[in-house]
Amino acid sequence: MGAPGISCFLQLKAEARRLHVLGISKPLIAKMAQRAANNGTTVEAELLASGAIDEDAYFAGLARMYGLPFLAEIDPALLVDHIQSDTQLVEPRMLRLHHADRPPVMAVAAHILHMEGLAKRFGRNGNSAGGLVVTTPTAIRRAIWKVGENRRVDRAVRGLFDHLQPLSARLVVTGDQGFFAGASLCLISLLLIYAPMLAVVLAHMMLSFFHTAALFLRIAAVSHGRHHARLRPEISFEPAVEALPIYTVMVALYREAAVVPQLIAALDALDWPRSLLDVKLVCEADDHATLAAIRQTRPGPHIEVVEVPAMAPRTKPKALTYALAGARGEFLTIYDAEDRPHPQQLREAYHAFRLGPPDLACLQSPLVVDNAGESWISAIFALEYSALFRRLLPALGFYRLPLPLGGTSNHFKTALLKASGGWDPYNVTEDADLGMRLCRMGYRASTLTLPTYEDAPTDFAVWLAQRTRWYKGWLQTWLVLMRHPLRTAREMGPFSFFVFQLLVGGMLVAALSHPGLLVFITLSVLSLMQIPAPQPNVFTTMMLAMDIFNILGSYAVFFVLGATPMTDREKKGMGWKWAMIPVYWMAVSLAAWKAVIELRLKPFHWNKTPHQPRRSTSLSLGAVQANQAVPAVTSSSERL
Repeated sequence: MGAPGISCFLQLKAEARRLHVLGISKPLIAKMAQRAANNGTTVEAELLASGAIDEDAYFAGLARMYGLPFLAEIDPALLVDHIQSDTQLVEPRMLRLHHADRPPVMAVAAHILHMEGLAKRFGRNGNSAGGLVVTTPTAIRRAIWKVGENRRVDRAVRGLFDHLQPLSARLVVTGDQGFFAGASLCLISLLLIYAPMLAVVLAHMMLSFFHTAALFLRIAAVSHGRHHARLRPEISFEPAVEALPIYTVMVALYREAAVVPQLIAALDALDWPRSLLDVKLVCEADDHATLAAIRQTRPGPHIEVVEVPAMAPRTKPKALTYALAGARGEFLTIYDAEDRPHPQQLREAYHAFRLGPPDLACLQSPLVVDNAGESWISAIFALEYSALFRRLLPALGFYRLPLPLGGTSNHFKTALLKASGGWDPYNVTEDADLGMRLCRMGYRASTLTLPTYEDAPTDFAVWLAQRTRWYKGWLQTWLVLMRHPLRTAREMGPFSFFVFQLLVGGMLVAALSHPGLLVFITLSVLSLMQIPAPQPNVFTTMMLAMDIFNILGSYAVFFVLGATPMTDREKKGMGWKWAMIPVYWMAVSLAAWKAVIELRLKPFHWNKTPHQPRRSTSLSLGAVQANQAVPAVTSSSERL
């Protein structure tokens, strides 16, 4: 045993002696000491994280043991807010309380080994008697959250705009973009007046070639997935040489009382030491039903509720940015309220970050729809998610191209997330925006294999509202990155910039123009069916062939890209419903046009997607694992 090992052993032994004097049983101390040795923590940390002893009871006992007063709650009125106070959200140990009628008092939640020295100075017989009270880490965090809430929510709303204004969606369209759009409309109007056929031909050619380029990108993803799936080696999680770090898990909830028990069960199933898990349930302060549901479930001590003050815009990214100030973890992930992440997902992410390059900032876990059989909407949604998260994003990550992240199960290096500006509170598809921003700031993103299970909307109205918000956010993202296109191309790199145009711009163009292409094909076919049939010119024939290729090819690639990575169980759930792909695409077009209108009328409005709990929270993992839905964990060096 080396010098650090001996020092750690002696510290654990001294800590165990003090805890036994406090009244903790020897078997419990031994059990917690073993956990502390394994996790690189302290016996006290393991004891409190296990829930074997109440935090208030523990620190009250410490206070009695050393003759110090105990304070269970801290009045925020006794605190002076300043930005340095936020350090106590991360490591809550000490606060200065300012009383009007007596000198300041220090409130501490010190480690048990430090209490004896504090008692000698601040106890009944000390030189500074009466200047110290014992409190709890939870009480310190609660008081700091409250006293700094106005400053913190203002920073969450204005931070990105104030410091990185060109990257913020707060301005929907800049003056330069407005001028360019106006000039383009004037040119198009002139062409339509003086050369209408030329205008239509040019527009048709541009749309068709853009469709074709986006289609070939997805064909390349199909080829990549088939090739690299065969070469992907199976490995196991090697034990880390160093102690595991703290991992922050953030979940934004709004009007989600019904799914709270399911969420807590899913979070409790995560395979990570409780003493190193920092779970934050981020709720709106006026969402009393959800807050009451959380209190009723009595979550463990590793779970903290963060209440976000009411301030526009009322969006998920604003809430996450507000809570980011208190993130204690070296790594951070976010989940949605209805998510059921694979228990070992944090392990895989940590393993990938350890083996990955220093500029690897984000890892995206695949999202798997677990209710494909409930309706045709959920079936096609499952196909779409399979294509995106198990084929397209892994291919983009492999070639170090920009990733349009999903709205959940993103794993970040916390320091790099903060350095990139965090989430944009004004972008209603904050995930895709952040993925593009990470790329232009020189960071890499890649993918994981262990999934998160979700339920897709089964009601068309719910699906339409959700998809409208997504398209509105993608429009915002495209407008932000196109404020200075040459600068964006230089920062991302020419090829990455081109791929961004195909991913985001191509998706928008495809959705908006899809009905027009169908109309052109229909009219052309009807014209050819006339008797006598007119003889089409070469150009019309070429454009008709290209449009038919684009439409049918898009349908086919959409199906192949999504169906190939699906398990037999998932395909069985989808059944014949894949035949509704053309109808689904028309619904997507409706959502895109609705998003354009919303971008003008209410750009920051968040269409809330309601969620319902699953009938059995254990059904998803068991059934999917039985059908080998969880792919082998891959070597990070192969993909990064």
